[in-house]
Amino acid sequence: MISVIIPLYNNASTVSRAIQSVLNQTLSCSELIVVDDGSTDGSREVVEQMTDDRISLLTQANSGVAAARNRGIEMARGEWIAFLDADDEWKPGFLATCQKLIEQYPQCDVAATAYERLTPSGSTQHIILNNINIANGFILDNYFDVAATSDPPFCSISVMIRRDALRAMGGFPKGVHQGEDLITWARLASKYKIAYSCEPQAIFHTTEAQSQGRPRRIPSYDDTVGKELEMLYSCHPDIKGLPNYIAHWHKMRASIFLRLPNHNSECRKEIRLSRKWNKRNKKLHLYSLLLLLPYPVRMQLLKLSQ
Repeated sequence: MISVIIPLYNNASTVSRAIQSVLNQTLSCSELIVVDDGSTDGSREVVEQMTDDRISLLTQANSGVAAARNRGIEMARGEWIAFLDADDEWKPGFLATCQKLIEQYPQCDVAATAYERLTPSGSTQHIILNNINIANGFILDNYFDVAATSDPPFCSISVMIRRDALRAMGGFPKGVHQGEDLITWARLASKYKIAYSCEPQAIFHTTEAQSQGRPRRIPSYDDTVGKELEMLYSCHPDIKGLPNYIAHWHKMRASIFLRLPNHNSECRKEIRLSRKWNKRNKKLHLYSLLLLLPYPVRMQLLKLSQ
């Protein structure tokens, strides 16, 4: 029995596409729980007009995507739970692929697939996966090595998780507004086995800003994700690849601060933290050099390098 959870916040123009991609699966889910997180744009009314018996709509005051997903987890009846964001979609074989993975690897509590990015212009971008040599159907036992050298191997729309595993780790971290899913995947990877397919079965719709590499928002200054990763390492220092993944996280934050005006000190801090975990990353030297340049010149060079 599979439960699907869609957190919804002001996605009136896209939520029907997301829901339809669930209803069009070659393997049907048992229930589709849409959690409206205080939408104000008519999103809830769009869902109410859909008549499939599997759809249930929950409403709550705006509390963030983690709280919406956790509400769905609390209500889910299925042994397995899959998530889809209201502005993205699945290919028809997503659930069937995950089901095949868990049948092939019953020792796994997580099944995941690769995903594609679809730009506003309609072009498809495949994710980059390094440290993976098998095309389909294997246990991803080096999650942190892959995630530190590639695009994230899976994301919130391309994963199916055993309900008991999600509940045992408390669902998604509350009060974290950036990177709450990364904390969840790291916790899962440190404790449970992941069955994985490199065949992309989910479609992540990017915005214009994302397609052009512009930061959507300033990273959180308190960096809850970084602190959680370091805490995870202190509890499990033997996890393969985790130090490199922590270094990669701080490198990503440095890259974002590098592209924002008046954030040089924050960028330098992230460079130092990244070097603490991995001194061999050559990009950090480039970031340090770019920080010496005036911001307009820096941005022009970054644009040319894309």
